[in-house]
Amino acid sequence: MSQAKVIQPLRVSPLRIADAQGSMRHVFVRDLVLDCSIGVYAHEKMAPQRVRVNLDLGVRELDPAMIGDEIGNVVCYEKIVTGVRAIVADGHVNLVETLAERIAEMCLLDPRVRTARVRVEKLDVFEDAASVGVEIERLNPLP
Repeated sequence: MSQAKVIQPLRVSPLRIADAQGSMRHVFVRDLVLDCSIGVYAHEKMAPQRVRVNLDLGVRELDPAMIGDEIGNVVCYEKIVTGVRAIVADGHVNLVETLAERIAEMCLLDPRVRTARVRVEKLDVFEDAASVGVEIERLNPLP
């Protein structure tokens, strides 16, 4: 009797984005798993698939005195996660690349976000692979 090989997902470690000299803060979201209507094949359009989203945002850092322990003065990860959920719920998308671009675009709407690195993985495509997907990095064109 053969035993199925258990594939453990690779944990995505936070990048070293925080930088005191560059006045950068690192805001991240790890392993957000959502049901998503995604894929180009007919069978993929019939039922949602699990996707995992990881985000790394380079955020222009404010002087701690300016933050004043107020959530409105920082890039809120709850707002980011809510935005990702809304993008996924917006309807079918063919490509993980398209989904990643939409997520990056949403993150960069906040002018404090200087860079957005987005990883989107489909979790159930191949029996012998933990995931497949894409990772992109985009820069905010705003000064």
